[in-house]
Amino acid sequence: MQKTINCAVFRKMVLVGAKMLDNNRAKVDALNVFPVPDGDTGTNMSLTMQSAVKELSQSASNSFPEVCDCVSKGALRGARGNSGVILSQIFRGICSVLRDGKPEVDTKTFAKALDAGTKVAYNAVAIPKEGTILTVVRMMSEYATKVAGKNKDFETFLPAIIEEGDKALAKTPELLPVLKKAGVVDSGGVGLMTIMRGFLAALMGDEIVSEVQTEAANAAQSMDADFGDNSDIINMDLGEIQFAYCTEFFVINLKKSTTLADIDKLRENLMAIGDSVICIGDLEMIKVHVHTNCPGIALTYALELGELDRPKIENMLEQNRALRAKREAEKKDQGMLAVCAGEGLSDIFKDLFVDRVIEGGQTMNPSASDIATAVQKINAENVFVFPNNKNIILAAEQAKALVENRTIHVIPTKNVPQGFAAALAFSPEASAEENKTNMIHALDNVKSGQVTHAVRTTSVNGFSIKEGDIIGLDDKKILAKSGSVDETVLKLLDKLKEDYHEVITLYYGEDVQESDAQALAAKVQEAFPDCDVDFHYGGQPVYFYLLSLE
Repeated sequence: MQKTINCAVFRKMVLVGAKMLDNNRAKVDALNVFPVPDGDTGTNMSLTMQSAVKELSQSASNSFPEVCDCVSKGALRGARGNSGVILSQIFRGICSVLRDGKPEVDTKTFAKALDAGTKVAYNAVAIPKEGTILTVVRMMSEYATKVAGKNKDFETFLPAIIEEGDKALAKTPELLPVLKKAGVVDSGGVGLMTIMRGFLAALMGDEIVSEVQTEAANAAQSMDADFGDNSDIINMDLGEIQFAYCTEFFVINLKKSTTLADIDKLRENLMAIGDSVICIGDLEMIKVHVHTNCPGIALTYALELGELDRPKIENMLEQNRALRAKREAEKKDQGMLAVCAGEGLSDIFKDLFVDRVIEGGQTMNPSASDIATAVQKINAENVFVFPNNKNIILAAEQAKALVENRTIHVIPTKNVPQGFAAALAFSPEASAEENKTNMIHALDNVKSGQVTHAVRTTSVNGFSIKEGDIIGLDDKKILAKSGSVDETVLKLLDKLKEDYHEVITLYYGEDVQESDAQALAAKVQEAFPDCDVDFHYGGQPVYFYLLSLE
């Protein structure tokens, strides 16, 4: 067990953390819901880390003071955007502890370093905002301080604080409404957790991978597969951007008369003319970031302290116009939204070119607001909604009053097979009214059934049902029951099948093995030789099988 790390190990941790982030920066970029002004979070954080790596590469030392100075100064020099600057300050705080410590660092010292990184990062931001990378690093450092005494080896200590970081990341949408609205976690937090996983990989000798995602990021992906959807932000009025120019620069070669109090005064002056202010550094170099309508005044304030270096001014209004123009150019006439529960069913809808799928079904009905929010994120004038459950149709109708710049057409699908039939009837060349007519007619060609278990003992539809019985239903009533799933499926199909049906499809649920579904499909083929029989993974909860007859 590794109870301490030396400077050579820390150097490796920084290098591997930077490489892990670079390999995954596109995925972090995709999580960013803010289209302006700081571009892509993953890229900004990666460039910040690469600057630290570049500084490290110019030093052959394996002593903590020198290595920590390289990491701290390199990260600050290369800091890009809010996320990069905050990341540089996290490393600045970490390095401030490690550089003054012993040649070997234990878990208690590392926890102290992480706590220092948290404090320096919070102090760097004029108005710290929870639900961001700051929240993630704070909760990790607090947990690290608690468990450092118990977990004295890094093999258990690092995984424990990474797990806590994932929990913190999962909470970011609850703390920052714009994240919750877009259905994602904080991109800066994901970037930080990717670096932490790089730390662990360096420590354990694991391979550097390009598929790193935290559990929280995966959860967000399951909620909303389209990480890049910025519709809620892009649709905002230009007037909502209070400060038009993202302004960044360094102040170098500070005047001999400049004091630390002058740096504090510069920060106060910048806060008076803008927001998103970061003003950090020392008497050697100051890093400034501010959103303002008066970039010239910001530069003038800085010139009182020293020389300007690498100034960058970006017009956020123009960036917003470009994004809106791009979105308008990509807008289409018609789109589709489906409601279902089950990974397999969701994938089938996507294969049928349905734009979005939201989770819902018999035991979990989405609200009218949920449906309206999902519709709003489809870049189309007309959106066809497939409720796929009779209990969701009314909510879908009510969603019409909640959307802007969209027309909702509710296709009254009562089950998933009808939803598939409606999606198959869609033609991008046809008008919205023609598609609506064709979709509704397509519903008449499908019969469906569901097989599940009884949750209580009762008498209904002429059956005496005991709790645990396997029952088969159509959209109205129970049609079959038995003690086994296969027998109930066969009985239900016998009730549902008409002479004109040519295709039977079984969609098996999350509690059914593929081999069992394959064996049942063979039994169905034998029982109904005049039909083509197929089976697919649906992954739906509650129901062993969904049946489709066409």
